[in-house]
Amino acid sequence: MTPLEIVKKEIVDLHDFFTEWFNGTVERDQLEPRFLSRLHNDIQFIPPEGLVMTADIIREGFARGYGTNPNFRCHIRDVDIRYVRHDVVLATYTEWQTGAAMSADANNARRTSVLVEMTEPVTWLHIQETWLPESERKAGSFDV
Repeated sequence: MTPLEIVKKEIVDLHDFFTEWFNGTVERDQLEPRFLSRLHNDIQFIPPEGLVMTADIIREGFARGYGTNPNFRCHIRDVDIRYVRHDVVLATYTEWQTGAAMSADANNARRTSVLVEMTEPVTWLHIQETWLPESERKAGSFDV
């Protein structure tokens, strides 16, 4: 598989897991192997609101979020490899969410940049999200 294929599969699979997790349709014991084990110890996740979240904060938030959002859906689009250096990849993608109970707008879209290490499994080093402009949201589709 090419780096694009590996990273795209990782991103889509992880977001499919998020949907299952927040819907409560996956076993609780899957949090560690399917998500937390992929986070680097020093990861920083910066959601669109600009907070800086560490691995511990992410872990606590997901533990509390299990099954709390049965209407949540997420669709990944436009995965692109922006940079590759040795075994580190910078990728971007758009994420279209519907039924997002914890967002100001239940239907929202964001552009995400991720830095990952091409280990087995892929290790997430850094994540930063930015709200898509209203013009892009209106031109797009929330169909998932």
